[in-house]
Amino acid sequence: MPFVLEAPPPRSPRHWPVWFGIATLTALARLPWPIQRRLGRWLGAVLRLLMRERRRVAMRNLELCFPELDADARTLLLREHFAALGICLFEFARAWWGSVEPLRRGLVLEGLEHIEAAYAAGRGVILVSGHFTTLEACARMLCEHVPLAGMYRPYAQAAMEWAVLRGRSRYTAGMFTKRDVRGAVKHLRRGGALWYAPDQEPKQDDHVYVPFFGQPARSFTSTHQLARMSGAAVLLFQHMRREDGGYTLRIHPQLEGFPSRDAHADTVRVMAGIEAAARTAPAQYLWIHARFKRRPDGGSAYA
Repeated sequence: MPFVLEAPPPRSPRHWPVWFGIATLTALARLPWPIQRRLGRWLGAVLRLLMRERRRVAMRNLELCFPELDADARTLLLREHFAALGICLFEFARAWWGSVEPLRRGLVLEGLEHIEAAYAAGRGVILVSGHFTTLEACARMLCEHVPLAGMYRPYAQAAMEWAVLRGRSRYTAGMFTKRDVRGAVKHLRRGGALWYAPDQEPKQDDHVYVPFFGQPARSFTSTHQLARMSGAAVLLFQHMRREDGGYTLRIHPQLEGFPSRDAHADTVRVMAGIEAAARTAPAQYLWIHARFKRRPDGGSAYA
């Protein structure tokens, strides 16, 4: 059952600009899907021109992660990445406040039996994924088959936070902030499923450096910690938008022997799985995130 959002919406005038933006996105979410895809690619091209710093970060990431590509190939990949970002804005709007019916056409869903096997063994499930442009739309479609909760970072704007939680309350089994580890563990111990993306750079001390595309990446050890505290099985969840316009959701078999006693080794396995998914659909991974902002020597890849 979806969770119930009980808090009232913030109504003070200082929130009105955000509410106007939300209303605009809600209206855009109702455009026909073929039009949204075309608009999304156009919007992505505009964002690529306007977001100069994010464009620089993305290009640097591609240089680090795909040294085998020449400059022309990386430039093409950058263009496709921003096109995916433009499309994902409409996917997010549909997932939160619209219908995903057009996105279900041609949906390929693989690996539900791996979740069922974990349930049969009396275990909760942590579905580990990465920050891909398709994450929200694909999570919503998976929620139609699995009662799935999620962990997230709250929005700074109260109106946006309320509106997004209200949208997610239509299809998720619960939402836990990054700080609500106790709530997430309790959900897993009850046999629930939790979507979790540990692939952004942590600010706190609970981290290790592990390889990601051959680069030392400061990474959360939290997948290891969640599995250790809850006894849940850990499965990799891969999702992508295909060339034919359909979507593929692929759930891999559980990671055997996870968690081990070694948080570093477990984090290496998790990040390797996310890297493999990113290599399958490279334009759809979130390259605008400064993944290598901190290096083990104290430097930065973006200086």
